Amino acid sequence: MAKLVAFYSRADENYFGGQHRYIKVGNTEKAAKMIAQITGADLLKIEQKVPYAADYNTCVAEARKDFQENARPELVNLPTDLNAYDEIYLGYPNYCGTMPMAVYTFLETYDFSGKTIHPFCTHEGSGLSHTEDDIRKTAKGAIVEEGLAIHGSTVDNSKSLIEGWL
Repeated sequence: MAKLVAFYSRADENYFGGQHRYIKVGNTEKAAKMIAQITGADLLKIEQKVPYAADYNTCVAEARKDFQENARPELVNLPTDLNAYDEIYLGYPNYCGTMPMAVYTFLETYDFSGKTIHPFCTHEGSGLSHTEDDIRKTAKGAIVEEGLAIHGSTVDNSKSLIEGWL
């Protein structure tokens, strides 16, 4: 069966080791594209109907509010099902010690029974936190493998790290 790289990523103003910097392509998207290229997997970007603000501080406040309210942001451009895939690489930035709430929406939309999920996240010091367990709790029936944490500020140089994980 086919492989899928499903990812949530955010461009615009981002945090890089103590500074804010504008980027055109999000760090998680860069890692997702590397994984897709190496594995031959299809790509699926998880996108909110109402995206967070381009300004970093406003985005953080919006994401924190969604986290505190356990919100499930509405998503756009999702496939009807994921039946064609048995192996899914799931990418996301670490928000509030977990995944962005939009990733929870994605995981709750589909039946992951019997599918293998390979989590990967970008971060600036938080690592995977407890996201592997969060995925196990949310994507019931899925086999969740050991994840990969990539420092977002070094993602452009992470190909060998990703290859080693794969």
